[in-house]
Amino acid sequence: MSSEISKCPVTGAGTPPKHPTGRGTTNRDWWPNALNLKILSQHSSLVDPMDKKYSYSKEFKKLNLKALKKDLAKLMTDSQDWWPADYGHYGPFFIRMTWHAAGTYRTSDGRGGGGTGAQRFAPLNSWPDNGNLDKARRLLWPIKKKYGKKISWADLLILTGNVAIESMGGKTFGFGGGRPDIWGPEKDVFWGKENEWLANNRYTGNRELDMPLAAVQMGLIYVNPQGPDENPDPLLSARDIRETFGRMAMNDYETVALTAGGHTFGKAHGAASEDHKGSEPEGSEIEEMGFGWTSDFKSGYGRDTITSGIEGPWTANPTKWDNGYFETLYKYEWELKKSPAGAHQWHPINQLSEDMAPDPEDPSIKVHTIMTTADMAMRMDPEYDKISRHFLENPDELSDAFAKAWYKLLHRDMGPKNRYLGPEVPNEELIWQDPVPKGNLDYDIDDIKSKIRQSGLTVQEMVETAWASASTYRHTDMRGGANGARIRLSPQKNWEVNKPEQLNKVLSILENIAKQSGASIADVIVLAGNVGIEIASGKEVPFNPGRGDASQEQTDEHSFSVLEPFSDGFRNYHKNSFNINAEKMLLDKAHLLSLSAPEMTVLVGGLRSLEIGNNDIGNFTDEPNKISNDFFINLLDMNIKWQPTGRNSYNGKNRSTGENVRTASRADLVFGSNSQLRAIAEVYAEDDSNDKFITDFINAWNKVMNADRFDI
Repeated sequence: MSSEISKCPVTGAGTPPKHPTGRGTTNRDWWPNALNLKILSQHSSLVDPMDKKYSYSKEFKKLNLKALKKDLAKLMTDSQDWWPADYGHYGPFFIRMTWHAAGTYRTSDGRGGGGTGAQRFAPLNSWPDNGNLDKARRLLWPIKKKYGKKISWADLLILTGNVAIESMGGKTFGFGGGRPDIWGPEKDVFWGKENEWLANNRYTGNRELDMPLAAVQMGLIYVNPQGPDENPDPLLSARDIRETFGRMAMNDYETVALTAGGHTFGKAHGAASEDHKGSEPEGSEIEEMGFGWTSDFKSGYGRDTITSGIEGPWTANPTKWDNGYFETLYKYEWELKKSPAGAHQWHPINQLSEDMAPDPEDPSIKVHTIMTTADMAMRMDPEYDKISRHFLENPDELSDAFAKAWYKLLHRDMGPKNRYLGPEVPNEELIWQDPVPKGNLDYDIDDIKSKIRQSGLTVQEMVETAWASASTYRHTDMRGGANGARIRLSPQKNWEVNKPEQLNKVLSILENIAKQSGASIADVIVLAGNVGIEIASGKEVPFNPGRGDASQEQTDEHSFSVLEPFSDGFRNYHKNSFNINAEKMLLDKAHLLSLSAPEMTVLVGGLRSLEIGNNDIGNFTDEPNKISNDFFINLLDMNIKWQPTGRNSYNGKNRSTGENVRTASRADLVFGSNSQLRAIAEVYAEDDSNDKFITDFINAWNKVMNADRFDI
């Protein structure tokens, strides 16, 4: 056997390898600052078990949603011995699962959320805040198994929370399906730089939370329920809540409604010290089969469960929708106590028996209710208090407010309403869905292109305006893009990166052409970009009509302000005050646009060949009205030596004469310095590659122009 091992082409050793799957020192260990290009190919077909022809949207349309919901409703009270339901009802448990699946969403970069089923994978499946939710997903497995390809895990994790609320008498606003699953961890999401759970290394100055983060500590969804860094101060907790919920697109009204509605149900678990808990799922032994947090405290479940460390229910009726949360919050004065696990929590003083809750296993036993420090913030913070008292007096309004805020929580990362599938999609279109009216298809495209050619606009003005419009798109939450022509509205028309003066000039011409032709301004903007490329390349660019024009009233300025780029390497724009290197922001932008590494490379090269940019840096061609591979040719020219002239600027000197012949940014030079990107750049710099380059550029351009066309 040893001789066979020695012949193995993988191990090349006479003894079994210690790490046969590449567990040695990685490139990342040697060079931690290198670009992580894997984020541009992380969800490839190679890891997807579905057939190439599989379409989740087509399968979902075959789903009997009514039957699925009936099965889910039955599950709510089908308590399993291996993880029994508190109060005989899994509803509160599933609401927490759904909330924590959707609640990772953040507005800053559109990442997180429930749109991919990412809770199944690390790190989310092992976050302390997601303690024991592995059991919730296992409870769902028989139903997922039954309905198979017709329901994704992503949709099931969201839908189950809705059914849970409905099964306990609560109101929901609707449900939209259409979330396809991913099949491995998301490598593009920055969750923080801490290297231990619940560590805190994300604040500067006067408790200013680092962007793009939307949680106060590593491994939490939003805030620490015990208070900031376990300081049980409700007012300080309110500050954290307002910041984190705001970064999740919720205002104060929605925040109070969500907090109250969510804590109307269920209980927190902290029956004993955290020392009794085992490792999280990703760190557990193989025989645990993906379970984590196995507890050796008594039974390990039911009243003996340890999850957050906080112990107790919030209301007297933990499986019934009512106004008990606010009624209890304001009926009593509260004192700070410690849970059996040692966590800070608040107990009502002299609570009456009628306001107590049943024990989760024995309804004949009464236990006092609790509030967390975060709950106390709903009463102690002046602004939250106003809203809370209003809901106390208007329980029907609370029901409506919670339903709408919950719907927003679950769907905020879904993009426009036309992506929603199923019979429970509400007719009402909400402003946070970035509504766009349907566009016109009945107009003469060739006539418009002719008018654009005769308009006096330069190639650069046409291409840059189209890019500025379309490149706002981000596939993380399907927001932005050319559809709607919001580039002509506040706040986008005033963004520095869009050169407002030039933009105003271009738009005035294009808007007039749109008015004459019956086409939307959005279509004309994209057509103008295509015309510019056709002039510069001599090749036709595909075009899909039908975009609509949004109004200012359909545009939430505050919400859209998060789309403003601090850096856009495609336009060689990078704010000097921004402390992240331009090449890393270019990579981030490419990922938001759902581009591959070759697509990113060819787009940068094409735009540079037209001298599209926001400064004089990035001069690589002598023919700026012609799309060519000049960028790559000159970038890889060994006759040029590069020297820094600033944090993000370089001069290229002729090695023989010392003459300055080129300028560049970090977003330029990375295509020569990074070995993977250089390999791609070399393909496009070869003498026989110019035609391929132009074809690839047009294909990548067309992809960006149509990234938000969910209607085609």
